[in-house]
Amino acid sequence: MNESSADSAPIPEAAPLPLLEKPNNPKIELITTVDGLAEVVAVLASNNGPIALDAERASGFRYSSRAYLVQAQRGNSPIYLIDPVSISPEGDASVFEDLAKVLASDVWILHAATQDLGCLAELGLRPTALFDTELGGRLAAIPRVGLGSMTETLLGFRLAKEHSAVDWSVRPMHADWLNYAALDVDVLPALMSAVAESLEQQNKTEFARQEFEALLSFAPRGPKPDRWRGMTGLHDVKDAAKLAIARSLWEAREQLAIKLDVSPGRLVPDSSLVAVVKNTPRSRSELAGRKDFNGRASRTYLDTWWKALDEGANTRDLPPVRLPAVGIPNHRNWANKFPDADARLNALKPAMTLVAERLNIPVENVLTPDFMRQLAWEPPQIVDEASVISKLASLGARAWQCEAVAADFVTALTNAAAAKNAAETNAKATEEA
Repeated sequence: MNESSADSAPIPEAAPLPLLEKPNNPKIELITTVDGLAEVVAVLASNNGPIALDAERASGFRYSSRAYLVQAQRGNSPIYLIDPVSISPEGDASVFEDLAKVLASDVWILHAATQDLGCLAELGLRPTALFDTELGGRLAAIPRVGLGSMTETLLGFRLAKEHSAVDWSVRPMHADWLNYAALDVDVLPALMSAVAESLEQQNKTEFARQEFEALLSFAPRGPKPDRWRGMTGLHDVKDAAKLAIARSLWEAREQLAIKLDVSPGRLVPDSSLVAVVKNTPRSRSELAGRKDFNGRASRTYLDTWWKALDEGANTRDLPPVRLPAVGIPNHRNWANKFPDADARLNALKPAMTLVAERLNIPVENVLTPDFMRQLAWEPPQIVDEASVISKLASLGARAWQCEAVAADFVTALTNAAAAKNAAETNAKATEEA
């Protein structure tokens, strides 16, 4: 074969990675009773080592964020698929006290821990130590950190993930769903080992330790005030009377969603409520005839929507068109309104990028972007490494993060101050001349 024909030869495609369709652990048990839960506690207590955990919610289907399935495996134990709804329909956390004690005895292995810690805490299940394979993957500079992607990158096989968006509140659960749920925890111990090894090789083990320790105090954010303002499409409504209708409709939908335990958007989508706000019908029959007012509950609960619309239209308690500002101003407006803060932020951004590149860690994992904005908005009076570290630590940055950025941030802030002084000096000289 001559050189030109060799260059034009097609590159053979790499063989696809093997697909893991069933867990390596053949022992899988669905637990739906209190007696079964007691057996889980006994077996987990008799094993040693970290505990692989996962939880499945019914986000997008149900109003509540409760766990509809908890998966657990430790050592040589079976993979337990614990159905907390069947065991305790009312969600009584005391039923799970013995399980909580066993789980608190060692490290939890979770993937994307913040997604599951809240619903597990509702059952009284709280970690005393944890290893988050997703966050560890970010720190280790793994390009894609979804569970399936990390399994491919670090373990060398594909993970069957066909049922990641199913309604886990359905009973009985489908057998293939349960297989998927078992797979999630089956791979976690091996994944933890691979991530830990990568972190150790990159001298990032201490970074991860501090991050995982911080997660122990994680709590889901509370609801924002005036959540109704977040409805899609409502941002361009600037009339207080129409906003009152929006608030009333949103509150009616919220109450109905809680009552039925259904995701609000599945009852009537935001687009339908906002359409009614922008072009308000004058009668119940007109509302019923609107094609842009749809959703599974749009007609079955028509009286509810009409009552809410009427109350919103006639209330004297009009909401403000804009909420008062809380915290520092939006940084997107700094260039025109707060040029000094904007100059400091623009000096910090490239410094942050350099630190992230030096550490080979995504920018957002080196430091929460809002912490950098807070520093730019109100820097210490005396800018040195100690004061910058103190400021960032007071905002919640971990020690390794503070130490990683301090020197570069001091240089950036010092240069920004010097540039400002030079500009003021030049302006004064020009004015005097």
